[in-house]
Amino acid sequence: MKRLITKIFIILLIGISTKGNSQVTLEDSFMVNGLMRNYFLYVPAINSAQEPVPLVLNLHGYGSNKIEQLFYGDFRAIADTANFMIAVPNGSIDLNSTLSWNTFGIGTVDDVDFISQLIDRINTSYSVDQNRIYSTGMSNGGFMSYELACQLSNRITAVASVTGSMLSSKFALCNPTHPIPVMQIHGTMDGTIPYEGNFAFSSIDSLVAFWRTQNQCNPSAEFEAVPNIVISDNCTAEHYTWNSNTSISSVEFYKVIGGGHSWPGAIININTTNMDFSASKEIWRFFSQYRKNELVSSVSDISLNGKELLLFPNPSTGEIYIKLDDKEKYNYFIINHLGQKIHEGTNSFVNFKCTLKEKGIYTIVLRNTNQTIYQRFIIN
Repeated sequence: MKRLITKIFIILLIGISTKGNSQVTLEDSFMVNGLMRNYFLYVPAINSAQEPVPLVLNLHGYGSNKIEQLFYGDFRAIADTANFMIAVPNGSIDLNSTLSWNTFGIGTVDDVDFISQLIDRINTSYSVDQNRIYSTGMSNGGFMSYELACQLSNRITAVASVTGSMLSSKFALCNPTHPIPVMQIHGTMDGTIPYEGNFAFSSIDSLVAFWRTQNQCNPSAEFEAVPNIVISDNCTAEHYTWNSNTSISSVEFYKVIGGGHSWPGAIININTTNMDFSASKEIWRFFSQYRKNELVSSVSDISLNGKELLLFPNPSTGEIYIKLDDKEKYNYFIINHLGQKIHEGTNSFVNFKCTLKEKGIYTIVLRNTNQTIYQRFIIN
């Protein structure tokens, strides 16, 4: 089955590449840390080498490749009208002789560095808008997009994962330099990356809660049921959006009820594929809202009527002091990376001490009748 799908994609690639010169799909390779790495770059006809345009990184799943991802998670028709470039790179061969992205702690390949060098390489020939670099991917490519959000946030603006997740162990290691808008698309009957998670992979609910906390989003979501326009696909979809009070960032989640390990709206039906919406269209709609230089959080520069909120030491090994030069009492609560409240109460923060035993990223929220303030801290 895998070989048949690959052959179909190759036939499609050959057929489309002979249809005129209005746009171009370039193939290139270069050496990175002793490995020859390669990628496709799709450049729409309306692109101008002088005008900076967005770049979408489109990453394949485990055992897949750049040819398959170019067609399976297809953004080309969208790029033709919205004017953005699409980079579709290959991962590297892992210890199981399988093409993959090194997000699971196996092997020594530095894919984060590869992606950073890839962006630089593309920018030498085409003008990349450095405030509009986005990453998306299928399965292992979704894991890799989150890896970039955590480790390459100085270059990545927003990410979207289709059927991917994160290792639970990586939550405490993820500390982006700016709020990272996130979209997650996942089926509840995914047999490859289970919705409920396992001993290594985070559950999707915990993953979404983690990014809601990172982006300091409101606890309640805006909800809409996606119209069930294709009944024969045997699944439905729900759309959740959490916005932030402290930045323009957000978290969006498409929960595909009964959906499998697949890309909604894809040209090939693998597993149970939802056809009520196009993942590619929704991902670009999401990405197009955000520019990195606008994603400024109040986390690093917070004040209440000129009174500064201080947390120290930060990071801490367990004890953290929270100080606000204000004798007024505030309602407060502390939430962990899963979005769970672990402490709450009412207190004056002239000199407040808190002790936490579990390592991780936490957010304290202070509220009174006039304002709400957030601050993030780390226990390691």
